[in-house]
Amino acid sequence: MTSPRPRGDRAKATVFVAVTPEVAFDLFTREIDLWWRRGIKFRASGRHAGTLAFEPGVGGRLFETFDVDGEPRTVVVGRVMAWEPPTRLQLEWRNSNFAPHERTEVEVRFVATAGGTEVSVEHRGWSALPPDHPARHGLAAAAFVGMLGTWWGELLTALRSHVTDRN
Repeated sequence: MTSPRPRGDRAKATVFVAVTPEVAFDLFTREIDLWWRRGIKFRASGRHAGTLAFEPGVGGRLFETFDVDGEPRTVVVGRVMAWEPPTRLQLEWRNSNFAPHERTEVEVRFVATAGGTEVSVEHRGWSALPPDHPARHGLAAAAFVGMLGTWWGELLTALRSHVTDRN
């Protein structure tokens, strides 16, 4: 039996998209740059034009490329730990302000439902970071996890809009 995760360790968000799990997985991964929101709240490139992409398969990266003052940059946001189309994707997630040993995990599940797919994200592992870590924006555990859940909710809403616009 596993012990429960500490309070404030994970955030969850879920959205329904009116496509099959195969299509949802493909759009989530292959077209991530088209639906993932832009700007300093959502991207390492901030105000710079960047491109977000996955390298498919275990060990692949989720990364963003962009230029700053004519110099190309690449920021690795995550490493693929599980690549199981069309049902599951898991990433080791690292914010740009994480120390080399710090990481969290993002698990994305694609579950067939009547008329489409439920896409859910669970971002966990936050209890391993100190309460005063800059990634927490000075928030207590419950407030931080609430903010993170809203952040993922905004991204999944953008995914749903992208799927709807394609149909």
